[in-house]
Amino acid sequence: MKRILILLAVVSAFVIVTCVTAAGQGATAQISGTVKDQSGAVLPGAEITATQTETGTVRMTLSDETGSYVLPNLPVGPYKLEVSLAGFRTFVQSGIVLQVNSSTVVNAVLNVGQVSETVEVQANAALVETRSTGIGQVVENARILELPLIGRQVTDLISINGAALPVQTTDTTYRGTYPNTTGFSIAGGLLGGNTYTLDGGMHNDVYANYGLPLPFPDALQEFKVETSSLPAQYGFHSGGAVNAVTRSGTNDFHGSLFEFVRNYAFNARNFFAPTRDGLKRNQYGGTIGGPIKKNKLFFFAGYQGTITRQSPQSTFSFVPTAEMIAGDFTTYASRACQGRDLGVPFVNNRLAPSQISPAAVNIAKRLPAAVDQCGRTSWGNPVASDEYFPIG
Repeated sequence: MKRILILLAVVSAFVIVTCVTAAGQGATAQISGTVKDQSGAVLPGAEITATQTETGTVRMTLSDETGSYVLPNLPVGPYKLEVSLAGFRTFVQSGIVLQVNSSTVVNAVLNVGQVSETVEVQANAALVETRSTGIGQVVENARILELPLIGRQVTDLISINGAALPVQTTDTTYRGTYPNTTGFSIAGGLLGGNTYTLDGGMHNDVYANYGLPLPFPDALQEFKVETSSLPAQYGFHSGGAVNAVTRSGTNDFHGSLFEFVRNYAFNARNFFAPTRDGLKRNQYGGTIGGPIKKNKLFFFAGYQGTITRQSPQSTFSFVPTAEMIAGDFTTYASRACQGRDLGVPFVNNRLAPSQISPAAVNIAKRLPAAVDQCGRTSWGNPVASDEYFPIG
């Protein structure tokens, strides 16, 4: 009995999470329009059916007394729309592609005839924005996958929008919360004045209010950058809005595998460097998606790992030598090193050991040893980072 209760709890939690996720992903687009006959009279009670062609998901509604209909909260992707009413031929519109946070207007004109007869329109439906006063641009999956990206950071593609400009960030603000990402000023707004959403949920960093990195290219369906006169849903930020949608499963199994390798063995040595940079960077992963129950339930999961190793670049600094600690700076002031005297009051570039702080001497003895008589030493910080990005 205890096992059954545990199983029911797990299944219930899964269903709740799935429903919440589905609602967040669904609130991204809509189809609306008006149903009329050949004379221009509105037709109430017409049945409107929208079918997502990749998943077979069906949404239905009826036209109201004014002939109008709305199908909100539709997941992005390709659709086929059917409008039927007794005494009229069925109207079919194919080639409808819904993009993130967009609205497609499809006005149907029904001809007198049998319901079994069909009038099909195959031209792509014009995307007319009716829900938002903002100006936006969608970066679709094809450009996300094909455009070159440094480190596969999709966030960099936000700058494709003419109103978005990269902004230099600091380690104590933006990069202090998540490394290797880019900040943006949209429509002249502040770096922290933008709204970021992913699958309908907030995607802002709560530490500095900047945008979190978007999923890697293979896991992202598309995103939209909106500027100017944003709707009330973005009212708490004055700049722009970035609305992204991840990929989802379909009725067909699909997936990908990838690995990108950067290795010092493939690189030539910099002409001015004594050795090659020692870089070893592997970025690998894959995605998989498909049906759990055809036309009903789907899954999609992805993973990207990035492992970076690099030998430190030599940085030269100066530390006190044993002679300097003893008060003798003659070598340091010679032409081979500093090339000038210490000046008054240190005659002959020497000073009494009593003038040197004992605490400073104690610290100097723990510094790295100098590689030459001038006190020069070399050092560097090795790069060793591991980044893992699962999504599902």
